[in-house]
Order: sequence, then structure tokens, then C-alpha cells
Amino acid sequence: MPISKNFLTHFASLKDPRKNNHNKHHKLGDILILTILAVICGADSWVEIEEFGKDKIEWLKTFLELPHGIASHDTIGDLFARLSIREFESCFLSWINSLIKISGGDIIPIDGKTARRSHNKGKKGDGKSAIHVVSAWSIRNQMVLGQYKTEEKSNEITAIPELLKMLDIVGCTVTIDAMGTQKKIAEQIHNQGGDYVLAVKENQGKLYERVTSLFDRAEEIKFASMWYKENETTDKKHGRIESRRYTVLPLMYLPQFKLKWKGLQSIAMVESKREVSGKISIEKRYYISSLKPDAKMIGSAIRQHWGVENQLHWCLDIAFREDDCRVRKGNAAGNFSILRHIALNLLKQEKTAKVGLKIKRSKAGWNHRYLAKILEGGLNFA
Repeated sequence: MPISKNFLTHFASLKDPRKNNHNKHHKLGDILILTILAVICGADSWVEIEEFGKDKIEWLKTFLELPHGIASHDTIGDLFARLSIREFESCFLSWINSLIKISGGDIIPIDGKTARRSHNKGKKGDGKSAIHVVSAWSIRNQMVLGQYKTEEKSNEITAIPELLKMLDIVGCTVTIDAMGTQKKIAEQIHNQGGDYVLAVKENQGKLYERVTSLFDRAEEIKFASMWYKENETTDKKHGRIESRRYTVLPLMYLPQFKLKWKGLQSIAMVESKREVSGKISIEKRYYISSLKPDAKMIGSAIRQHWGVENQLHWCLDIAFREDDCRVRKGNAAGNFSILRHIALNLLKQEKTAKVGLKIKRSKAGWNHRYLAKILEGGLNFA
């Protein structure tokens, strides 16, 4: 079952960091494919990747060259520790763009996640912080569209524009939490042909004060003589009832922000009422958006933003145990994050097994035919 070279063409620009032929007994493409397969099948460390290769070597030889057998875990780990994260991210994006085409109407949540065990305290003050990866998620395709690795959560403000540059967002709606509610980010999304729904919290200062004051006053007068739109939703799950009321006002009530926020058209408030075991809690959240003042449309984008938490971050924690991973040398943690995203995208695209990702990973390790089925959608197995 040979693997098509189409997949590896997307990684052809990846520079091999190994300096001499003595260190190149094992082909870069072989190591890359071996590592992706092992991660799909449950490997969470370089040692596990090596053992996977040894156990599967006869099958792997049917489509990989492996001129010197399976590389040792030290060789694999050293390679990914020195591999350029930015180059690997770019290759990952090229591969994703070959699989899917982002079309208008898609919701693209952007959010960051810290790999908690990727830090290294160091013995002589040379420690490093845990890596923080900002990812873009496609609601329509249920795939990671791209990622950008930073060293600190606070760097999301600089990471988001770099990630956006990598994406085609024409006709799509980008949703971002309050960390990314920045004038320049809103302008960039608008200039790239997309719309935005951005959370507004206390860290936005005057914007937050004006938005909350506007809605407080509107509620006091019960929106009398005001132009507004409302939409309500109710969810009942596991003994919990949660209702949400989305209220949207046009920009004419805050005209002073028209020139400051490119494309801004709407201001929104979500009032969430949650009832659990007879106890009721109420929370209000606020947003600005370049979408027209449509409560149903903006409410849908706000709800779907949590897809990045539920479908990506939660899966990385539960199915891939990302927070337990101790890979941390050099660039290894950032590159392992990309490997997880490749594996997750492939597993998400396989629809025949009606089980969770954790079981899919185990099933792929047990059954070559099922693993091949996973690969058909993304690694071009023939």
C-alpha cells in the first residue's frame, strides 16, 4: 500500500536541520510519516514512536524506504527539536489548503491554548516557559486551519495577526475572545475580506464602559423607541437548563467608535440564564461585530466560537493528553503540537467509526485497514 508523494510535496520546503550525511541515515520524509502515523495511533513521546516503528516495520516498509530501519527515539527527538517551527507551520497550512477550500459563511474561531508540561525550569536560569499555541478552527470543516506558536499567553495579541496572514477568510466570520479585541486586528480581518465578532471585557477600558452603559440604560427604559433585534435559545442537557437572550443594537448608538473600529456595525449583549438543581445564575457578556445588526446571525457566531474549546482544545486534553506531554527540548514542543493537529484533522475526517477520538487512536493502532482508511483523506494512500 504505497503512500503517494503528494502529501510530502507540501513539506518539500522543510529544511533538514541535520548538518552532515553522517546524521542523515534516516530520510526526513520517512521520519515525518512514521511520526504522524505513531501519533495517530496513540504515541505521545519519542520512545513510543520508536517502539511503534519497530513493531510495525514490516508493514511500514511497504510504503516507506527505511534504508537503515527505524530511527532511534534520540534521533527522532533531536530532529524535531531542531526543525523550524515556522517552516513546519507553513507546510501544515499548505497541506490543509490542499484538503479543503474555505468558503464564505464559515465561522472561524481563533483561540490559544497552553501546553502545561512543555515548560523547562532549567538549572542555571536557562529555563523556558510553557508554549502557547494560537489556533484557527473551521466550524464547517471541523479541522484546524492553522496555528502559530508563542512563548506566552500575553503574546496572543502579536500572534493573531501572524496567524490571520496565513488564512483565506474572505466571506467568513472570525470570532476571538477579549485578548484579540484590538483595533488593528479588527482592521486586518476587514481588509482580508472577513467579518468579525469580538468579545468586549474590562480590559477594553472605554469601549467596555460605553457598551455596558449603553445596554444598562437601554434595559432601564426597556428599549423604548430604540431600534434593536433579539433572539433567544434554550438548551436542556444533563439536568441543566440554559437560556440565552441575544440583543443587538446598531452602531448609531455609539457613533464615536465608527472610525476607531474598521467595519464595525453592531454591538451585542448576551444574557445567559443557567438553572442547575434549582439554583439560577445570570451572566452578561458583550461583543462588537462587523456583521449587520442581526441577533440570530451574531448569536450563532457567538455560540459556535466555543467549538474551538469543545472540538479542539478539549480533544487535545482528553484524547491526546497534551497537558501530560513532557516533550520540551528545543523546538520539539511546538513541532509536536503541529503533529497533534495533523493527527486530529485526519481522525476528525474519518466518519465511519462512531466512537470518540481516543478510541479511534487505539483502533488505528490495532487495525492496519482502519489506519489506512484514516489516511485516505489526508495522506493520499493508494
